[in-house]
Amino acid sequence: MWETLPSVTRIIGISDLETIAFPNKWVSGQVFEQALRSSTALLTSPDMSVRFEIPSNCKIMVAAGVKLLSLANQLKAIGKSVSMSFGVGSAALGYLNRIGFFDLLDARITVEPERPSYSGAQLYRGGNKGLVEFAPISPIHQDRELPSRLERALTAALPDTVDRNAFGPAAYTVLGELISNIYEHSETNLDGFAVLQVYPQGKKAMVAVSDSGKGLIQTLRPALLMQDHALGSLDDASLLVEAFRNGLSRHGEGRGNGLKQCATKAIRYNANLEVRLPNTYVRLVPSTDGYTPHTVYSQNDAPLLWGTHIAFEFALA
Repeated sequence: MWETLPSVTRIIGISDLETIAFPNKWVSGQVFEQALRSSTALLTSPDMSVRFEIPSNCKIMVAAGVKLLSLANQLKAIGKSVSMSFGVGSAALGYLNRIGFFDLLDARITVEPERPSYSGAQLYRGGNKGLVEFAPISPIHQDRELPSRLERALTAALPDTVDRNAFGPAAYTVLGELISNIYEHSETNLDGFAVLQVYPQGKKAMVAVSDSGKGLIQTLRPALLMQDHALGSLDDASLLVEAFRNGLSRHGEGRGNGLKQCATKAIRYNANLEVRLPNTYVRLVPSTDGYTPHTVYSQNDAPLLWGTHIAFEFALA
């Protein structure tokens, strides 16, 4: 059985303004979805202004940060007025500046009380071994070193009980596949993003990769239907599980099995996986049989967010 995520009503409609208020706590990828749950589809609603409210003690985790960045830029790209309001002494404002969020946020988006006057990411880049700052992913200007930087940071954070020589190549495969999927499937002028953060107190490391294109499933489904493939009629969540379990391709047999290989290596290290598709949010928890429908938590009516947004969470203990 699919498990539906609990709803959280945090949307306040005023005239043509929609305000999305995040809670005064850690905001994971799942909490981000809960905050959006009762909204209209922001990208298709008639409201012309969207305001994100981030209170003083709110802390944005990278799985939420990539989606916030992508959604804000998408809203601005279609002509909406977008603002972000941070509480007094906001911890999130300083943190997002440090990891390069504002370097990639559309310059036309209003930030309150004001945008940082300098880039913390540019000033301190490389100074934290447990962080890989936000990096743009563009098919036009491909950063071939990005998977290596992410893999080195992830491997360095591992406890001594993990074989780093075995983990490194596996992590590189996972990260390289996620990034190459953006190059292959995105089909958009908006940049994608990647970011990595080690959370020592939580004993975990999280890497998030995001793009604002058509979305992985949207590029696969039409080809599957043309091939008279039974998988083409599955809902997005079921099709996603199939992609990670058995591989899928829009080019026929023998290609498109990168996601399966990616999942196999991630499962070996007991990684949780979170995927956001345009209207679907899925969390996959590994079992002895890999990622299965029995260990999937899904929301199939999520507000529209273009692209594919993936986060892996690796335990460090």
